[in-house]
Amino acid sequence: MTENLHTAFTVLAVGMVTVFTILSLVVLTGKLLIAAVNKFAPAPKALSKKRSKKSLSKTLAGKEKETIVAIVAAVEAVTGGQGKITSIEKVSTK
Repeated sequence: MTENLHTAFTVLAVGMVTVFTILSLVVLTGKLLIAAVNKFAPAPKALSKKRSKKSLSKTLAGKEKETIVAIVAAVEAVTGGQGKITSIEKVSTK
């Protein structure tokens, strides 16, 4: 019985070390890939505030200003300034 228990713990230890090693390699490879992508392919610059305000004012003319400001603020907060509103339409709930 002691020999079986010893074999079981040996297999358990080898399996845990193997899983830890493979997961460490996955994490390190992912970090290296992220660093390489960020270095060689930087993110595009965000649109300037003037340009986005002009397109919004043309598209959203006639809507309530408070609602528009709230929607624009929510989109900017959620997308980190990367989102773009092209139109706002009321959807009927029937």
